[in-house]
Amino acid sequence: MSLDATLWAWKAPVQTSTQRLVLISLADRAGEDHTCFPSYERLTKDTLLNRKTIVKVISELIGLQLIQDTGERKGVTRQVKVYRLTGVIGREETVPKTEQSQKRNSSNIGTLNSPKNGTLNSPNIGTQNLSSNLPIEPINIKNWFSFKKLKTELSFVTDSETIKRIGESSWLEREKNAFEKFNANRNHSDDMMIYHFVDWLLKNMSKYEQPTPATQTNTATAKAGNQKGMSDKQIHAFAQKLSHLPEIATKYAEGNESYEQLAAKIAKKLSNPTECKKLEPYLREIGFTGAINA
Repeated sequence: MSLDATLWAWKAPVQTSTQRLVLISLADRAGEDHTCFPSYERLTKDTLLNRKTIVKVISELIGLQLIQDTGERKGVTRQVKVYRLTGVIGREETVPKTEQSQKRNSSNIGTLNSPKNGTLNSPNIGTQNLSSNLPIEPINIKNWFSFKKLKTELSFVTDSETIKRIGESSWLEREKNAFEKFNANRNHSDDMMIYHFVDWLLKNMSKYEQPTPATQTNTATAKAGNQKGMSDKQIHAFAQKLSHLPEIATKYAEGNESYEQLAAKIAKKLSNPTECKKLEPYLREIGFTGAINA
């Protein structure tokens, strides 16, 4: 699995939601050389698209020069095509040593490599002379968090008072650490980490807070507001999120429909109480907590 390939697939210039879905599935199965060879059966299970659609989309991605057939075949029957993801930029470029870094290892100054002081080059402890091609996933796990982005994402699904309580809470860091450990082996982009962290926080914050009369009043007010339906801003935000769910794309996307076109179609459904009720399971899945009255 290549993190570079997955991040690239989320931003690649595709034309339809089905192309994005298949490209992400290919990227999730790519190695460090950015090649992959999932069978049509595997892609069908990953995307829930039928085989005919998979074959069509693969051809479209080749036409867009986002993937290429290497000509190599693998599998027991040697019939599974090997594809290369084109345009993926890796993080393995070697950083040239500066004059200062060369001086740090100089025998003239040599405290870093000294038998008395130098533990940085020790085979037991040392990381000073390790290759620059080390995986950086642990660094990414620490750097993904942005409270500004978190507040923006929270504003789509909850009120300003809740956002303030989360920001000032003593348990935010604890939940952040738990969330990072839970997602340690998942190659999410920074934006997707924020997206899932919002759901994680809203699900777990209740265990830290005791209901107060003021809280109960705010909850009742929020429920009363939700009975009137979602605001235009919420409809737009949730329509965008729903358009990226594979099951929604499979069910509602038509032909070469783009994400924006699919989101516009879903927004109309969310504006209709009856249609919105039908989409309730998917809304709950992406973090909507209000009431939906058909």
